[in-house]
Amino acid sequence: MDDIKKLATEARNPETTDLDLMTPLQMVTVMNQQDQGVAKAVEKVLPQIAASVEVITKALKENGRLFYIGAGTSGRLGVLDAAECVPTFGTDPETVQGLIAGGASAMTVAVEGAEDDLQLAKTDLSARHLTQQDVVVGIAASGRTPYVIGGLDYARTLGTPTIALACNADSVIGKHADIAIDVVTGPEVLSGSTRLKAGTAQKWS
Repeated sequence: MDDIKKLATEARNPETTDLDLMTPLQMVTVMNQQDQGVAKAVEKVLPQIAASVEVITKALKENGRLFYIGAGTSGRLGVLDAAECVPTFGTDPETVQGLIAGGASAMTVAVEGAEDDLQLAKTDLSARHLTQQDVVVGIAASGRTPYVIGGLDYARTLGTPTIALACNADSVIGKHADIAIDVVTGPEVLSGSTRLKAGTAQKWS
């Protein structure tokens, strides 16, 4: 816990320390102001995003698949993006898949302990017969989720291209991937609630 408290995503935001004393208009105004910084954070990592696009495009052209892996909000965003590819782009449901720690039930109810299991993502990816023709994108706002680390490490043993998407600088998961996208969004409006700015940055990236 001491380590995670040092992460920018978990720090107190000096602009919102009196959030509980604000009027509704003040509250939504400061949230809107904070959200505007997300686009700037994403802008700084556009080269890494473009490199990821190239890797994923190459894989899909060669009949590979794209797997998102994550836990909590990060996992749900991966599942959401995968689901949206079918109606938006007419892809086969197998082409882009989202895996969340704890399985499908974790989309609506938190599965305690699943995100801390280093072996679970390996099991999930193995069940889908991951190959080196596929691509694995690990998503974790903190950049240190064991489920994601385990999945990225397993993919690399197969020679599968890997991408890490986090919201802290020099993320741990970035060191376990071929391409690291570290979108530094800073402290949240509501301390530790990474479904806010971090979640928005992950969706945009």
